[in-house]
Amino acid sequence: MKIPGLGLRAKLALVALVLLALPWAGYRYVREMERFLLEGEEQALLATARAVATALHDRPGLLNAPPPRDTDVRREAEEELKRLAAERGEPGPEQGAEPTLIIDREESAAKNEAAEIGEILRGVERTTSRIWVVTRELRVLALAGSLRREEGEEAQETLAQRLLGLLIPRPSEDFDDAIADDALATGREISGALQGWPGFRLRNTPDGKAVVISAAHPIWNGDEVAGAVVVEESTNPILSVRSQALERLLVVTLAVFAVAAAVLLWFATRISTRIRRLRDEAETAIDARGRLAHLVTAQDAGDEIGDLSRSFSAMLGKLSQHHAYLESMASRLSHELRTPIAVVRSSLENLKLSPGAEEARVYIDRAEEGLRRLGTILTRMSEASRLEQGLNSLQSERFDLAAVVSGCVEGYRLAYPEQPFELRLPQEKAFALGSPDLAAQLLDKLVANAADFSRAGEPVRVSLALSGARAEVSVENAGPPLPEAMRGKLFESMVSVRGERGRDAKSAEPHLGLGLYVARLIAEFHGGAISARNLASGGGVAVTASFRLA
Repeated sequence: MKIPGLGLRAKLALVALVLLALPWAGYRYVREMERFLLEGEEQALLATARAVATALHDRPGLLNAPPPRDTDVRREAEEELKRLAAERGEPGPEQGAEPTLIIDREESAAKNEAAEIGEILRGVERTTSRIWVVTRELRVLALAGSLRREEGEEAQETLAQRLLGLLIPRPSEDFDDAIADDALATGREISGALQGWPGFRLRNTPDGKAVVISAAHPIWNGDEVAGAVVVEESTNPILSVRSQALERLLVVTLAVFAVAAAVLLWFATRISTRIRRLRDEAETAIDARGRLAHLVTAQDAGDEIGDLSRSFSAMLGKLSQHHAYLESMASRLSHELRTPIAVVRSSLENLKLSPGAEEARVYIDRAEEGLRRLGTILTRMSEASRLEQGLNSLQSERFDLAAVVSGCVEGYRLAYPEQPFELRLPQEKAFALGSPDLAAQLLDKLVANAADFSRAGEPVRVSLALSGARAEVSVENAGPPLPEAMRGKLFESMVSVRGERGRDAKSAEPHLGLGLYVARLIAEFHGGAISARNLASGGGVAVTASFRLA
């Protein structure tokens, strides 16, 4: 089974897939942007930790407080902040706000120092960041801020943003920001800072819903490390920027693809329409008889399709001239050869009357036979030419096709005394519109062809059958089958399959391959067609011509 090829629009659609490289490049750019933002956030957090550590350098009183006795550090810190604020006449922390953690409560001086650490942390903390101060013994002296956004900070989402959120996941603020129990002991950034080296790391929250960036910087007391400042922030702001960038990239990509698809579809439709119009004109430029019906319209476009249409038009113009020359050649040859043939014939007649003609009788007879054959060739060439020219002006009449067939077969029995004939006719009359003389001429061609190829003693069967609005005249003969290669060419001009298979040895008649061509012209004049097929037995050929009933 032949697989249909892709059309021009389908091929352009495949080529348009190259545009997929644009969103891929955009996605790679967004990922690079995310990486740069993460690196920038790490440096910003490290700078914040450095600033806080700088404020705490060389202040050993701030870092030498004893450890707390209460394990509920966050609750006690909130109570301590409220008490310190009341003593100093400042408002306490707002309801729901993250507490600033102060761990030393035993001496008033230590309390003042701890409150100072809290003031320093509150001065640099941000909404989505958390700051710790830890001692060398891994005791948390202070903690301020939160990793999650405050309520009402997120803007309302539109319907389009919600739909895009289904395709591109966004970071969730509903994550557990609790500090793991082993965060101080296992945090490599804290251990590095306590050894004097600033550092940072990425870690997951306990519930795995977010990623936290943690930066630590040492606090120096002289030449010794007295503690460390740890600043943390989730990557959600960066992920939000990434999600927004991907959403915009998706929207822009879809818009570009829609516009590109529309332009490509319009362009492919325009090109394919021009090509189909050129194809249709090329297919209908030549009719069923091989004549040029019309020229291809030469397009004015300066592209390759315009060049192709102009080339087709020029080529068909040359073919039209050549075909006109071939059509007129038969009549020209017929006209030009008649005069020299007449001269040769008269010369031979004079030669027969001259003394010594008896000795040259054999040669004279051969020359006369050759002249007769030449005359037959010219007659048949002119017959086909006259028929082609006369069909357009011939007047049609209503006639009984059955009577024509019956009368012709009776004449064939006299013309071919050694050839038996069988005739089958319908019970009713078969009236056709056309020319009875041409119908008889068509039957003459078919019977002559069948008689030449029929095996000796086998009858030629002539039948007339009615089928709907058509009558079919069929002539069958027993003999060699028709070659498959010739079945579609048999009714063209100058095509013959006689050779050694027919009974040319019995007949000196020349054959130019015009008989069945003339039969086709007559059948088409009567609104029908003609065809040939091998018999089911494989031992003969049937030629059928159809007529439109009146």
